[in-house]
Amino acid sequence: MSSKTCPPSLHSTYRPPAFTRWATSPALRWIALLGLCAAYIQGGLVKAFDFHGATAEMAHFGIQPAAAFALATIVLELGASALILTGRLRWLGALALAAFTLMATFVANRFWDAPPAERFMVTNAFFEHLGLVGGFCLVAWVDLRERLDA
Repeated sequence: MSSKTCPPSLHSTYRPPAFTRWATSPALRWIALLGLCAAYIQGGLVKAFDFHGATAEMAHFGIQPAAAFALATIVLELGASALILTGRLRWLGALALAAFTLMATFVANRFWDAPPAERFMVTNAFFEHLGLVGGFCLVAWVDLRERLDA
């Protein structure tokens, strides 16, 4: 029960169960956000430390100019993750990664064009990435709702 739903007579003495306190703790929220951003932090760092490989990846998908898009991807993955984890413009970082993930999913996980032997795995990756898009949209929604309620 939050202070908004707790009767006034119980508000000063009500203490939620231990599991509820743990499950709604700021630390667990931050760890969950870190998990959501983990692939983007890892991807951004790998691309930054192997810029030649990042440029080759862009070229592989026909994205030109490859170096400019590789740099933009690094900045986006690391910058948007930082916004989400610090809470500063969290909604913007989340929407940026949602849009990036949606676009990248249609570029890199085109299961309808995949050879039959690869189709199953590429299809799974496509829909897993749609799940990430949904997760980032939910992070943006929650952040914006909290700003409205504050």
